[in-house]
Amino acid sequence: MDMIVIYGVLFHLVGGFASGSFYMPFSQVKGWHWESYWIIGGLFSWLIVPPLAAWITIPGFTDIIARTDTGTLCWTYFMGVLWGIGGLTYGLGVRYLGMSLGNSVILGFCSAFGALVPSIYYDVLNVPGKETFSDLLASTGGRLVLLGVLVCLTGIFISGRAGMMKENELPDDQKQASVKEFALTKGLIVAVISGILSACFSFGLEAGSDMAMEANRRWVETNPGQGEFLFRNNVTYVVLLWGGLTTNFIWCMILNTRNKSFGDYVNNKTPLLRNYLFSALAGTTWFLQFFFYGMGESKMGNTASSWILHMAFIILVANMWGIVLKEWKGVSKKTKITITIGIATIIASVFLVGIGNSMK
Repeated sequence: MDMIVIYGVLFHLVGGFASGSFYMPFSQVKGWHWESYWIIGGLFSWLIVPPLAAWITIPGFTDIIARTDTGTLCWTYFMGVLWGIGGLTYGLGVRYLGMSLGNSVILGFCSAFGALVPSIYYDVLNVPGKETFSDLLASTGGRLVLLGVLVCLTGIFISGRAGMMKENELPDDQKQASVKEFALTKGLIVAVISGILSACFSFGLEAGSDMAMEANRRWVETNPGQGEFLFRNNVTYVVLLWGGLTTNFIWCMILNTRNKSFGDYVNNKTPLLRNYLFSALAGTTWFLQFFFYGMGESKMGNTASSWILHMAFIILVANMWGIVLKEWKGVSKKTKITITIGIATIIASVFLVGIGNSMK
């Protein structure tokens, strides 16, 4: 059992590294507007790579989707649409706040709302068989989850304070050197929206769990004694990510029209092949986070705790890249200590929520 958990943690670590690193190839794209390289990467993230991964790992995955009831497909897709808005604003949040602060604030909110929103929803609608907010208040594990959420919001406040200190301390040219479009207020607004809606990915996995369970059933029948199916979530990703593609494609086309940037895709004055390759690399790397997340979740069970662990690793990796990119270079020692405390607080909250979920 211990080795199963260790494998689960390692899979989540690889997934977290992929998620925390995916934005890096975008920095190598030259001469394109944001919306142009974002949607090229997105086509790989949401349209090309997911069905390819499902085809490789799940024989007959299209049959599973075809046999799934319409309600399940619609809810999974709808959660993907909401998550797509979160993913869209995620890119903007990192664009305006940088890898370190942007990821910490966004994923902190994502962890917090991922723990709270479903239970409140189940409480309001009185959904049978689901854990409600009232249940959280009534159990030790549930109260620990709520404490973790409170700690998370505290960490976000501290990190935001560090961002304000950085904005006040650094001259404009130095801020632009570390984060080209640094804008604290705008970045925090989109980060809050992103963090709340990004949690819908976890809800989408739950909404489409029938597809994953069917893939698991078929695997167990043909591979007796081999345990749970490692790649069962790959079929759910196909439908869920269609929703994300819909949101992002519409918005990027609007921006292409508004900014007259459709020419980016054929502009020979830019390194076209290089731009397409790095955008594709970013998109593929992004999908790998959930490819490995699904593997980790299949080993560890408890989707909520797996989600929290995934968030923690992303925060750690993103802040590692923030250090490499020298996003906090030149700020005072006090500001560095403040952002360190803020990030540490967010990470602590993530583990509090994870432990609470495990106890439940």
